[in-house]
Amino acid sequence: MELTLTTPALFFPAISLLFLSYTNKFLTLAGLIRNLHRDYQANPDRKFLSEQIVDLRKRLKLIKHMQGAGILSFILCVVDMFLLYLGWMDWGVLVFGGCLIALMVSLILCAAEIQISTRALDIQMRDMQ
Repeated sequence: MELTLTTPALFFPAISLLFLSYTNKFLTLAGLIRNLHRDYQANPDRKFLSEQIVDLRKRLKLIKHMQGAGILSFILCVVDMFLLYLGWMDWGVLVFGGCLIALMVSLILCAAEIQISTRALDIQMRDMQ
């Protein structure tokens, strides 16, 4: 299998865009939590808030792990480029595989976070019915 410096270099823009997406998710979630906290201070008797808090905690953990797996993927990508630069092709191929696995874990966690996010919207809609 032939792996060149170009292959892992192609991951840089993709991983950067992924981080932008994850940062936007985090900032949106942080704003939502702040708004819920303000609403709770005004009206602490809201029943559906406990369901939302459970989902928000899960989403925060998932986003943290998504970002961690993405960072690991990025680091492995850089290490891979260095290994390929040194001519260590066997190690380069292994590290590139690790980069792909970390990226895949990050994307799977993102899909799980989207599922929880959708459920949170269902809670909101159910409360309005």
